[in-house]
Amino acid sequence: MTDVTICLWYDGTAEEAANFYASVFPDSSVSAVHYAPADFPSGKAGDPLTVEFTVLGVKCLGLNGGPIFPHTEAFSFQVATDSQEETDRYWNAIVGNGGAESACGWCKDKWGLNWQITPRVLTEGMADPDPAVRSRVFEAMMTMHKIDHAAIEAARAG
Repeated sequence: MTDVTICLWYDGTAEEAANFYASVFPDSSVSAVHYAPADFPSGKAGDPLTVEFTVLGVKCLGLNGGPIFPHTEAFSFQVATDSQEETDRYWNAIVGNGGAESACGWCKDKWGLNWQITPRVLTEGMADPDPAVRSRVFEAMMTMHKIDHAAIEAARAG
């Protein structure tokens, strides 16, 4: 069986980021930290080089590769939520820990990794068979940073 792990590049902060994700999201943990056996371009012997961790059941490897390749919006974790409370909890944890808000349910953590905190009510509204409902839901979403469940449900209802 093939095994897939997402490799995420950090500038010396992979262990800190992995510990944060493990503290915020269920089914998340840090399983191993591997230390550099010798100096390398962005660190010294004994520094954490790679960190094995899981985020919401997704296997990841944090690589402390230095500043040359920062995170961009080209990659994000999309987290489906079932309630406003769950949406608020994840959003506030990311933004409140040095992160930043963006539009339409996107935010960025303090390490530059992008997250989409996406309520299922939004996903369902965008998949509604009625184009008028999809349009109302889309227009409502476009005015938001963190997604407001009640506003999306109101848009669906018309």
